[in-house]
Amino acid sequence: MSLALPPAGANSLPEEHVRSAPGSPILPGGATLGVLGGGQLGRMFVHAAQELGYHTVVLDPDPTSPAGQIAHHHVQCDYLDAQGLADLAQRCHAVTTEFENVPARALATLAARLPVAPGADAVAVCQDRVREKAHFTGCGVPCAPHALIADEAQLQAIDPALLPGILKTASMGYDGKGQATVHSVEALAAAWNELKRVPCVLEKRLELAFEVSVIVARNAQGELVHFPLQQNLHRGGILAVTTVPAPDVTPELQAQAVRAAETIAASMGYVGVLCVEFFVLADGTLVANEMAPRPHNSGHYTLDACDVSQFDLQVRAMTGLPLPAPRLHSSAIMLNLLGDLWFRDGSTDAATPPWERVLTLPGTHLHLYGKLSARPGRKMGHLNITGASATQVREVALRCCELLGLAAF
Repeated sequence: MSLALPPAGANSLPEEHVRSAPGSPILPGGATLGVLGGGQLGRMFVHAAQELGYHTVVLDPDPTSPAGQIAHHHVQCDYLDAQGLADLAQRCHAVTTEFENVPARALATLAARLPVAPGADAVAVCQDRVREKAHFTGCGVPCAPHALIADEAQLQAIDPALLPGILKTASMGYDGKGQATVHSVEALAAAWNELKRVPCVLEKRLELAFEVSVIVARNAQGELVHFPLQQNLHRGGILAVTTVPAPDVTPELQAQAVRAAETIAASMGYVGVLCVEFFVLADGTLVANEMAPRPHNSGHYTLDACDVSQFDLQVRAMTGLPLPAPRLHSSAIMLNLLGDLWFRDGSTDAATPPWERVLTLPGTHLHLYGKLSARPGRKMGHLNITGASATQVREVALRCCELLGLAAF
């Protein structure tokens, strides 16, 4: 799908409005914003940008990508395609990314032509678990004890104190992919072989109480705002439930997590929306797990429970618009909707879940991503439940789980 847009190079903005760096004069409505990646995060970014009057361009190789379906223009090509990147740069005034595995090299190529937020260097840190953990440590933010395994010698030299642990590929892992739990040196060697002996990080398995995340937004002037701490439940390595306000979090823990996330963002010179995930250990210690240089699943509740969403802040940070401190006006729970819901009771034929029953419940907000087919494990949408009290929201959310066949929490 392609909506009306001036041809490449035919930009309608006066030259004095085109910025030389993210956050220099405000980029007004009518300008064109590009996004690398056409998934659901790109789709929600495009919605937010269009609400503020921006033209949008998506670069993604999938002809039916969720964001490409609704953008003004879809550049269909690989992320490192030179002609496609040149086309995107010609059409846009600024560019962002919707997922961390877009090659940092593509962002660097674009940055030679126009503002890119977040920058290639920051994204490259988030793409590499070794660099990411070194960055946490350099910021004074604790993370799990860990070691790099990139060759046989490093495998043989692993400290047994790191076992049991979780072996993770140093790059390209997400939603539990590229990971294996190991309990012995022998299992570690076998898991590394299963992962094709690519560079990996072995993390000591810690005794967790629960998991949280914090989303911050930072502009080029160094202004930082943040959403409340989100408490998250994962199943099979994929986020299943987010609850806000976080029910088990003290004000002190929230302040500590926000300070850590803001320090991490500022130390990278970050521009855009950044999510930092943390483990809360059984003794109450906060430990950084990983970060994502983009809006995050755990922030989807902001679409319905806050006065500005994480996608609004993504647009504002890259265009120089005011960056307001978000206000949580409703308690909220987000339920992640995977393709498994379309195949209930062992059926091999996809059947639409009973949305009409779910949507009769108070405070339910259904967001489907426009994906043309469902399959198990595929993120098809999310359901936000909002209300005046945490108790009310939880009751409705559990009823939604019952109707959809989701496990209670």
